[in-house]
Amino acid sequence: MAERTSAGLLSMMLEPTPAVAMTLPAEVREKLAELELELSEGDITQKGYEKKRSKLLAPYIPQIQGVDPSLQIDNRIQASSQVVLPVSKHNKSRAGNARDERFRSDLHTEAVQAALAKYKERKMPMPSKRRSVLVQSSVEACTPPDTSSASEDEGSLRRQGRLATSTPYQGHSHPAVEHWFNRVIQGSSTSSSASSTSSHPGGRSVTNSATHAALNANATATALADLMAHTQLDNHSAPPDVTGLSERSSIHLERPQVGSVRGISRSYNHHASMMETADGCEWGGDGSLTLNNVQQPDPNQPRPEGQQMSPLEGEPLGVVTNWPPSLPAALQRWGTTHPKSPCLTALDNAGKPVYTLTYGKLWTRSQKLAYTLLNKLSSRNEPLLMPGDRVALVFPNNDPMMFMVAFYGCLLAELVPVPIEVPLTRKDAGSQQIGFLLGSCGVTLALTTDACQKGLPKAQTGEVVTFKGWPRLLWFVTDGKHVVKPPKDWHPPVREASNDIAYIEYKTSKEGSTMGITVSHSTMLAHCQALTQACGYTEGETITNVLDFKREAGLWHGVLTSVMNRMHVISIPYSLMKVNPLSWIQKVHMYKARVAVVKSRDMHWSLLAQRDQRDISLSSLRMLIVADGANPWSISSCDAFLNVFQARGLRPEVICPCACSSEAMTVAIRRPPEMGVPPPGKAVLSMSGLSHGVIRVDTEEKLSVLTVQDVGQVMPGAVVCVVRVEGTPFLCQTDEVGEICVSSGSSGLAYYGLPGMTKNIFETIPVKPSGVSIGDRPFTRTSLLGFVGPDNLVFVVGKIDGLMVVSGRRHNADDVVATALAVEPMKFVYRGRIAVFSVLVLHDERIIVVAEQRPDASEEDSFQWMSRVLQAIDSIHQVGVYCLALVPANNLPKAPLGGIHISETKQRFLEGALHPCNVLMCPHTCVTNLPKPRQKQPEVGPASMIVGNLVAGKRIAQACGRDLGQLEDNDQARKFLYIQDVLQWRAQATPDHPLFLVLNSKGTVASTASCLQLHKRAERVAAALMGRLNTGDHVALVYPPGIDLIATFYGCLYAGCVPVTVRPPHPQNLATTLPTVKMIVEVSKSVCILTTQAIMKLLKSKEATAAVDIKSWPTVMDTDDLPRKKCPQTYKPPTPEMLAYLDFSVSTTGILAGVKMSHSATSALCRSIKLQCELYPSRQIAICLDPYCGLGLALWCLCSVYSGHQSILVPPLELESNASLWLSAVSQYKVRVTFCSYSVMEMCTKGLGSQTEALRLRNVNLSCVRTCMVVAEERPRITLTQSFSKIFKDLGLSPRAVSTTFGCRVNIAICLQPNRLGKLAEQGTSGPDPTTVYVDMRALRHDRVRLVERGSPHSLPLMESGKILPGVKVVIANTETKGPLGDSHLGEIWVSSPHNATGYYTVYGEEALHADHFNTKLSFGDTQTIWARTGYLGFLRRTDLTDASGERHDALYVVGSLDETLELRGMRYHPIDIETSVIRSHKSIAECAVFTWTNLLVVVVELEGSEQEALDLVALVTNVVLEEHYLIVGVVVVVDPGVIPINSRGEKQRMHLRDGFLADQLDPIYVAYNM
Repeated sequence: MAERTSAGLLSMMLEPTPAVAMTLPAEVREKLAELELELSEGDITQKGYEKKRSKLLAPYIPQIQGVDPSLQIDNRIQASSQVVLPVSKHNKSRAGNARDERFRSDLHTEAVQAALAKYKERKMPMPSKRRSVLVQSSVEACTPPDTSSASEDEGSLRRQGRLATSTPYQGHSHPAVEHWFNRVIQGSSTSSSASSTSSHPGGRSVTNSATHAALNANATATALADLMAHTQLDNHSAPPDVTGLSERSSIHLERPQVGSVRGISRSYNHHASMMETADGCEWGGDGSLTLNNVQQPDPNQPRPEGQQMSPLEGEPLGVVTNWPPSLPAALQRWGTTHPKSPCLTALDNAGKPVYTLTYGKLWTRSQKLAYTLLNKLSSRNEPLLMPGDRVALVFPNNDPMMFMVAFYGCLLAELVPVPIEVPLTRKDAGSQQIGFLLGSCGVTLALTTDACQKGLPKAQTGEVVTFKGWPRLLWFVTDGKHVVKPPKDWHPPVREASNDIAYIEYKTSKEGSTMGITVSHSTMLAHCQALTQACGYTEGETITNVLDFKREAGLWHGVLTSVMNRMHVISIPYSLMKVNPLSWIQKVHMYKARVAVVKSRDMHWSLLAQRDQRDISLSSLRMLIVADGANPWSISSCDAFLNVFQARGLRPEVICPCACSSEAMTVAIRRPPEMGVPPPGKAVLSMSGLSHGVIRVDTEEKLSVLTVQDVGQVMPGAVVCVVRVEGTPFLCQTDEVGEICVSSGSSGLAYYGLPGMTKNIFETIPVKPSGVSIGDRPFTRTSLLGFVGPDNLVFVVGKIDGLMVVSGRRHNADDVVATALAVEPMKFVYRGRIAVFSVLVLHDERIIVVAEQRPDASEEDSFQWMSRVLQAIDSIHQVGVYCLALVPANNLPKAPLGGIHISETKQRFLEGALHPCNVLMCPHTCVTNLPKPRQKQPEVGPASMIVGNLVAGKRIAQACGRDLGQLEDNDQARKFLYIQDVLQWRAQATPDHPLFLVLNSKGTVASTASCLQLHKRAERVAAALMGRLNTGDHVALVYPPGIDLIATFYGCLYAGCVPVTVRPPHPQNLATTLPTVKMIVEVSKSVCILTTQAIMKLLKSKEATAAVDIKSWPTVMDTDDLPRKKCPQTYKPPTPEMLAYLDFSVSTTGILAGVKMSHSATSALCRSIKLQCELYPSRQIAICLDPYCGLGLALWCLCSVYSGHQSILVPPLELESNASLWLSAVSQYKVRVTFCSYSVMEMCTKGLGSQTEALRLRNVNLSCVRTCMVVAEERPRITLTQSFSKIFKDLGLSPRAVSTTFGCRVNIAICLQPNRLGKLAEQGTSGPDPTTVYVDMRALRHDRVRLVERGSPHSLPLMESGKILPGVKVVIANTETKGPLGDSHLGEIWVSSPHNATGYYTVYGEEALHADHFNTKLSFGDTQTIWARTGYLGFLRRTDLTDASGERHDALYVVGSLDETLELRGMRYHPIDIETSVIRSHKSIAECAVFTWTNLLVVVVELEGSEQEALDLVALVTNVVLEEHYLIVGVVVVVDPGVIPINSRGEKQRMHLRDGFLADQLDPIYVAYNM
C-alpha cells in the first residue's frame, strides 16, 4: 500500500493492510462495517468514528506492523482504504466506507488529490466571524441530516472513490500559478503568526488586538494585490493530435493540455483584467462603454472533425398478435382471466409485505372508483367531472396500491390523472409551482388516501388548507368506504388507444418552473410495447421497483408496462430504503425477481450497508435496470456494485443502464444479454474536450477525464439524432456533443397549455449543415447531452439542466459535484447534499457550489476544505468557482424523494435567503470579462480645447447669480461694514423686535431674544473678555445650540476677539467627541474657552481624563452668571478685511479644516442670502440645523441680525426624542421658508413615515411652506428628497417646495434655491423649478457627462443644486490643465464671490496641499478673475427655462467631492453610487459605506436583520457591484446598525470607518475576503 503522507488531503484514518484484514475475527469485521455505515450516514462524528475504530483494531495492529499504535495515530499513517474481506480474487475490496474501491471515480479522486498536491501549503485569508454567528441558530442544525439525499439524480452519491494505490502524479509546472501562490504564502506568513486564526476557529483574535488584525488584513491585501498585478496567462493549449481509432468504443485522441491556471482569464485574447491591471486604453466613443463580454474563442481549442452524423434508427417495433388494444383493455383482460394473479406487493417500513393486490382486485376497485367519480360527485346537481377533465393524484410514496387503483380508475372513467407529490407544509420547495400547474390544467379535484388526507395541514374549518399558489381543490378519499359498487349494468368504456390525453406527468425545469407533459393513450401503449420488446418482458415475471411510481421510469415499468404483461411488481418505498438500504436486494432474492428497476444511489447505498450477508443471491436477475444510467457518474456505482455482488450471483451483463427524459420517455436502454447485442462500451473522455463540446478519447491515466458507460441502443421503433444545443438544430458531427433528439410514437405530446415551448421541444426538425431539413417528422428534444458511439451505442455525458456555460465553455453540474466530493467529503460536509448551479452575473454564468456542513466541522476545517475544493475544480475543470457556500445541516430545501431542490436553492441564493454559515467568493479568479482598465491619454492643449469648443458650438461652462450692483433694495444694513454694528443699530432702532426663538423637545419655547436683549447679553460677555484678552485673540465657544451661543458670538466681536464655534462633547460618548473639541481648540490656537457651567465640569471631569489631557486646556470661563456690566466701547476693526470669525469643520474624508471669514465676506454673505431668500424683518423662518459651521452657523448667528427676520431655532438633537418637532413648529408658526439638513430629513422620513395620519389629527399642516431648503455640501440626495415630499404631501407640502443648496469650505453658500409659487413669481426673484437630468454612470467614471433617458440602464438621476446666489460666479475647470470646460462637461467647480472665505486657518496635517484653493486663476480664457476651488466635481448645463430677467437659466449639477472619489481600474468612482447599489441589493442592508484599502475595494454594510443573514449579503453585494459598476469587491464587512460614522450634516465619515477597520475596532459580524 502506498503511503499517502499528504495528511489532511484525505480523511485521516488508520487503515489495516489486507494481511491484517484476513486475521480479523468476523465479529470485529461486522462492527467495523457498522461503524462505516454510521459514519457515512452522518450518525456518528468523524472523531467518534476514529476513536471506536482504533479501539476495535488496537489488539491487532501492533503485533502485525510492529509499530507503536500511538505513533501511528499521531503520524496518521495513510494506508489502503478498506478493511478487506475474504472474497473472490478480482473483488479487491469490500465497499465499506463511502470511498470504496470504485474504479472510475478512484481515478477521479486520484486526479483531485494530484491536483491538490500542487497547491500544497497555501494560505488563504480566513474570513473572520463574530462568536454568536458560529452558534448555529436553527434547532434542526444539530440533528444529523438525511444524508441519503443527493441531488435529484443522486449523481453525487457515488462520486468519489478512495485512493487505493496511487502513484504520485508528476504534474506540469505552471510558473504563473506557482508564482502567485508563493506570493500569497509570503504575504500571509505574517498573518498566520500575527493573528490567532489558527488557535481560534473564529479567525478573529480573541485579544481583539488591532495590530494583529491589521497585519493579517494587510498581508492578505498585499497578497491579493500582488496576485492581481502579476497574473499572466499561460496558454498551454496544443492542437489535437488525431491518432486514428483503436479498440472498439475507444477513439483515442490526444487531449490538448490546458494548464490548470488559477485566476486567469480563459478568454485567451486579453490579459486577465483583475483589480488594477494596467493595460487597455481609453474607451473610444460613448458606444464603447461596454464589457469585453464577447469571449474570443481560443484559436487552439478543439473543434469537431468527424463526419456528419446520420439519424440512427432502432429495430422495428414487433407486431404481436395478442397485444391488447389499450392499457385499460389489458387490465380488463387480466382482471377477468387471471383475477388471482398478483399485480403489486406493497411493503411497510420494516420491509414486511403489507398487501398484495391481485389483477382481479385492481380491476374491480378501479371500476368502483371510476363509477363513483363519474356518477356520485356532483355540484349543484351537475356532475362534477366530465370525461377528459384533469384530476390530481396526491399519494404518498409508501402507498403504491392506492395510487395504482386511482390511476387506472381515472383511465377507466376517461379522466386525466395528474400525479403530484404530497404537499407537506404550505411552504414546500417547489410546491407553489405545482399549484400553478394544477391551476393551468384546470384541476378542481384531488384524489388521496385517508391517511394522507389526515396528515395534510388543515384550516380552522377542518378543511385542507389551500397551499400557496394552488387553486381551490375538493379532496376526495379513495379508500373503500368512500367508493360505491357500480350497478350490474354499468360497464366502463374500454376503447382502443386513441390520441386523447391519458395522463399528465409533471416535470420541474432548471429554473424551477413546473410543466405538465401530456401523454396520449396511444403513446402510452406504444411506450409499453417498446419497453416490453426492449426488455424482453414476459407474462407473469416478477420485478422489484425502487423508484417513484408516480413518474418517469418508476411509472413506466412499475405501473404501466407491468400491467400490460401481467407482471408482479414488488414496490420498495423510499422510506424503507432509508431504514434498510439492502431491502431491494433482499426482495430480489426472496421473490426470485427477474428484473429490478433502481437508481445508482440505491446500488451505492446497498454497498454501504451490505454486511457479510452470505444468504443473498442475485442470480435470478436477468436485468438490473439503472434508471439514471444517463448520469455519467452512475458508472462508478455500477462497477462497484458488480465488484461486490458478482460473488452473490450477479452476472456482469445484466446491468442495463438506460436513458430517460420526461419529454421523450425512454430514450435508450441496454438490452438484456439474451438478445444477442454487442457488448457494452466504455469511453474515457477528456473533460477539456467536453467543455468545448467535442469528444476526445483520453488514455486513462490523465487527470481531467470523464469515464462514461453507454446507455444501450435506441428504443424499438424510434429514430435518434444529435443536434446542436443552441440556435438552429443542426445535426452534429460524429465527434461532437449535442442534445439527443428522439422521434417515435412513444414520446410525450406537449407541455400542457404551453404551445410556444411545446413547439421548441416537441416539434424540432433537425437540419443538415446545408440548411435542408432531414425530413418532416418532428423530433422531441430529450434535454440529454451526448453522442452516438461505435456499434450505434448511445452515450450520455450530461443534462441540459445541469449545463453551465462559462466563458463559452460547457461544464456539467454533476461533474463539478463529483470533483468537490473527491476532496475529503466525509469529514466536513454531507455527501449528496451538494448543489451546483450557475447564476448570471455580468453577462456570463458564474458557478455556485452550496453544501451542507456537518455540525462538528470546525470553522477552520471547513474553510480549508472550501479552499481545496476551489483548487480542485480549477485544476480538473479549468474553471473558477464564483462562490462556495456551506449551510448548516438540514438547511437546504429538499426535493420530494430526498435530494436537494436545486432551483429552490438557487432562488434562495439570489434572494439572499440561503443563510450560509461559511462563504468563500472568488470573483477575482472567475470574472475575466471586465472592461479594460482605462489609461489616461495625453491631455489636449488648452488653446486647441477652446478652438474645439468654439467649432463644436459649445459655450464655456460659466454661470453667475444676479449682479449685486444692479439690485436696488432698501437695505438699511448695507451702510454698516460690520455685522456687530448692525446689531447695535437694531438694538437702538427696534429694541423689542424679536430675533430668535429656541424650541425644546416638547415644542415649547425654551428661550427668546429681541434685538436689545441680544445686544445686552453680548455686552456682558464683551465686558468679561476685555480686561483679560487682547484684540485678535481666538476664543472657542463650546455651547449647546441656543441663545447663549449667539450672544457670546457677538460678545467676542464687540471685544475684538475672533469667535470659534465648537460642538460640545457628548456626555455619553466622551471618548470620541472630546478629542475633536480638544483638537479644534488647539488647531484654532484659542486662548480661552467660553462655555456653560455644566460643560465646564464635563471638560475637567474624571471621565475626560481618559480621553484627553485635561491639564492642557486653556482658560475656561463659564458665562452663566456674568455681572451686568456695560463695556466701555465696542471694538472697531481698522478694515473690513480683518478676520471676523473662524469656521471649523471636519470634512467627510476626516480632515479638520478651519476657514477664515473676514468682516466684508460676512456682510456680503448675509446680503446675498437676504436677497436670494427675500428676508425682511416681517418674515419668520425656521431653522433645523446645527449652529457650529458652514451655512448652519451663518443662518443661526448672522442672517437674522443682518436682515432682521425672526428665526425659529430647532436644535436637531431634540428631534431624537421628538421626531415631529420641526414640522410641528413649521406648521404652528406658519413658516414659509425653512432650512434643514439631510439627517433631519431622514429622521422625519424614517420616524414619521407611518404617522402622517396622526400628525394630521394634531393639525399639522405644511401647506404654508414655500421653500424647504436642505443645506448640504454634497450631491443632492434625490431619493431622500423625493420620498420626503411624497410622505408629507398628505400634510399639504407642495411637491415643488423641497429644494437643495450647495456650499463648501471655500464658500459656504454657492447655491440656494428658493422656489416661488404663484404671484411672487413675477416679482423678479423667482427661480425656475430645480431640473433633474439622467446621466450615464459609465461615462461619468471617465469624467464625461452623457445625458440619457430616464430609466435607461446605468442611468443616474442628478438634481441641480439650486439657484446661484447674487454676486456669485461659477466656472467648471479641468482638474489637470486648469482650463475652462464646455457646457455639460465634468470638471471641478470653481467659485468667485465677495463672500468667499479668505483662506484656511490651518488644514490640520495638509497645509501645503491647499494653498491654491482660495486664489487660483484659469490657465486660459478669463485669466484675471481670482477663483476658489471647491474640490467638488460637477457640470453646468444651460436649460430651456428662463429666470425673472429673461435670461436662460444655467443649472449647476454637483456630482461629488474629489477627495472622496475612488480611483479604480483607471476610472473615477463616487462612493455614493456604489453604496446606493449595495443598499438596494437586500432588504436587511440598512446603510453602506465603501473605501479602498491598498487596491482593494472594501464594502461595509450595516445589517438590520438577524445575524444569520450576514453571510447572505456577501454574494449579493459582490454581484451588484460587479453588475452595475464593473468592480470586484475585495472585502465585505458586515457590521451592526450604527457602526458607520455619520457627522452632524448627515454625511458618512468613510475615512474614520476605514481607520476603524484597519485598527480592528468595528467588531464586525463577519468579514469576507473575496479571492
